[in-house]
Amino acid sequence: MQKFNFLVIESDQRRAESVISALYFLGYRPQHGADCDSTDESTHAWRGVYIGGIGEVAEAERQFALLGAVSAQMPILLASDSAWAERFGAASSLAAARVTEIEFPLRYEQLAEAMRVVQTRLPGGQSGGARFVGQSAPMTRVNALIRQVAPFDSSVLVLGESGTGKEMVARAIHENSPRRDQPFVAINCGAIPAELLESELFGHEKGAFTGAISARKGRFEMAEGGTLFLDEIGDMSLPMQVKLLRVLQERVYERVGGNRSQRCDVRIIAATHRNLEQSIAHDQFREDLYYRLSVFPLELPSLHERLEDLPVLVSEFNKRLVRRGLGMVRFSDGALQALRAYPWPGNVRELSNLVERMAILYPHGEVRASDLPEKYRGRMVSDEVRGAALLTLMEDRALSAPEHSMHTMPGGLGLLPEDGLDLKDHLADIEVGMIRQALDATGGVVAHAARLLRMQRTTLVEKLRKYGLQNGLAA
Repeated sequence: MQKFNFLVIESDQRRAESVISALYFLGYRPQHGADCDSTDESTHAWRGVYIGGIGEVAEAERQFALLGAVSAQMPILLASDSAWAERFGAASSLAAARVTEIEFPLRYEQLAEAMRVVQTRLPGGQSGGARFVGQSAPMTRVNALIRQVAPFDSSVLVLGESGTGKEMVARAIHENSPRRDQPFVAINCGAIPAELLESELFGHEKGAFTGAISARKGRFEMAEGGTLFLDEIGDMSLPMQVKLLRVLQERVYERVGGNRSQRCDVRIIAATHRNLEQSIAHDQFREDLYYRLSVFPLELPSLHERLEDLPVLVSEFNKRLVRRGLGMVRFSDGALQALRAYPWPGNVRELSNLVERMAILYPHGEVRASDLPEKYRGRMVSDEVRGAALLTLMEDRALSAPEHSMHTMPGGLGLLPEDGLDLKDHLADIEVGMIRQALDATGGVVAHAARLLRMQRTTLVEKLRKYGLQNGLAA
């Protein structure tokens, strides 16, 4: 994310420190308005403003007077208890569409989402042409599907293992859609207790339950006109599924504790790592809700199915690290080869974490295979041990071999006989032997054998056809 100075207008010292610390953590450079008494170089770098509670109107007016014409393009992060709506907003020419609201007590997820919205509203910020990173055949298909479904309001169900980037796909769909200038609101249905999820989604009225000291908007209301992303929809309780189904069917809802129906214009994108058809069979997910959500199912490949994307993903993560102020890190060919042999249970998220860890350990340096954490170089180490043993055996055989004879080494290697040999056939024999060993070691599963042999699955399939080895094998 791009770094920029962010003006914080907040008289409550505790809240000001909370906002400033959170913005620093997210990679921004906030500045407290109390520290700015005149126009200087820093004011020209401000590209966003946070306005706090009820008593901040006068200070906000003063700061915007210092900014002058610059303020007309500036996104605003607004505390929910601010007087902006009635007073400062009414007296200003600034567009309400540039205002993003946050609530206190401040929560990291809410602020991070608000700042992503702010970033999209910056001049030259994120455009509607966003695409999912990857050049492999599976990702080419995913990007094509994103482009196909984005222009329509059809519900999308994003499926895939944890860490494959389901939220990023949802954002790419939103940013390529006609709703791109409206809010994108995300909520993790599995991270919120079932008894609180209804309030989170639909909002509540003052006094609706113990602790509801004021009315509050829900995610549907926050996302009005835009996109609502329901992550981990498979973890939603059955009673909540019934209420969500009604909203999807009738496009109306009521706040908790309220009796006034509100219409909603929101596009729904849902995601889960669960097999919802199995959940339906076990009475854990409603079949009617499943069909309502899965108008356009989009399945993400796991990282081990798109290993050719490793270099481009590492490059993308490096760019993000540089934008955050960390050093760029390079991976040697040997390190990339070791990473291709790893199964990646955490998928792209795990790779991102690894690149960041290596960037901290080896800033602006090159990571070799031996520098990787042990679990990522386990197969590489075992291969090196086997290779060293093979070389030692070859040397021993060579020293003890009769002058005019050829001794075949393990894997088909050997010394050149005096009368020569057909190198092409000999190499083919070695290749067939190695392929057979890999297939035997993996129970005939071609994809696993391809990883052992450090080649693409499609390449191995072609070789199996070439040598007539394809019968009875698993994909």
